[in-house]
Amino acid sequence: MSSTTVTDGPAPAGISPVLAEVVRSGFVEGRHRGSLVVLAADGSVETTLGDVASPVFPRSANKPMQAAAILRAGLDLSGERLALAAASHSGESFHLDLVQKMLSEHGLSAGLLQTPADLPLDPAEAETYLASGRVRDPLTMNCSGKHTAMLAACAANGWPLDTYLHPDHPLQQLALEAVRSASGERVEHIGTDGCGAPLMAISLTGLARSFRHFVLAGAGTPERRVADAMRAHPEYVAGTRRPDTWLMRALPGVLSKMGAEAVQAVALPDGRALAFKVEDGATRTLGPILGRVLRLMGVESPVLDRIGEAPLLGGAERVGEIRAAF
Repeated sequence: MSSTTVTDGPAPAGISPVLAEVVRSGFVEGRHRGSLVVLAADGSVETTLGDVASPVFPRSANKPMQAAAILRAGLDLSGERLALAAASHSGESFHLDLVQKMLSEHGLSAGLLQTPADLPLDPAEAETYLASGRVRDPLTMNCSGKHTAMLAACAANGWPLDTYLHPDHPLQQLALEAVRSASGERVEHIGTDGCGAPLMAISLTGLARSFRHFVLAGAGTPERRVADAMRAHPEYVAGTRRPDTWLMRALPGVLSKMGAEAVQAVALPDGRALAFKVEDGATRTLGPILGRVLRLMGVESPVLDRIGEAPLLGGAERVGEIRAAF
């Protein structure tokens, strides 16, 4: 991938470059700034836009590392169950059914989940859910698969269940070490994610390095097992109408995971990797940016058109788009 330039020229010092533009009726009505890093196959930094060295919260892009920690705790998950442990699921019926099944398999009740009550993440699923007369529920929250796996690991080890989200809990200490070892960085800050779990801050470069580590890890290691499960069952990682699923289905060997506040990380099977974050948290920009950077990396596939499509409507007609600006 060659060096890139944003369309409005170099950003002043301390200001992130524009990664995406909002174009309506031929007029640029908005811009989204952020930072992006691409790693070469050997792990070296190939391209950067903005600040890729300062710590950020990867949000749900940290889930592969959390799932690896669950395996290191001794819980033997595989297939769809391991993919769901690393998921931000859409709340489709097959997601919720498997969460309930996993709770039952490990002798757990839904009342132990400390996820906040929520609607399905997918808007279409949320409409159907509400139309059926149901209300927000902790089990429906998109992180309920991860929390179920965390509880199961704690139960298997005799660790406290009521404090499984505390940063000093044995399981969360394993998660901290998983983030450190995969990223090759010291965790600069620990916060609280939207689901209540501890959230470890690393740089975008460290995040890209983590995903590269997972796809290149040796067979049978926790990292490789997580990567293999996510790639084999991407619909459990996201959902049937989600870009992470589309990308991993269309491009065998690719590992992809988005996070809240417009974070995205991807690793290709040859060890190339990328990570980016849009500063204002606009997740509507993820697809156009991801499609553009993958093309600049030499990836060619119709799925990039599907991922990169972000039309703007006016009077129910297409009048513009959100597009990458580099």
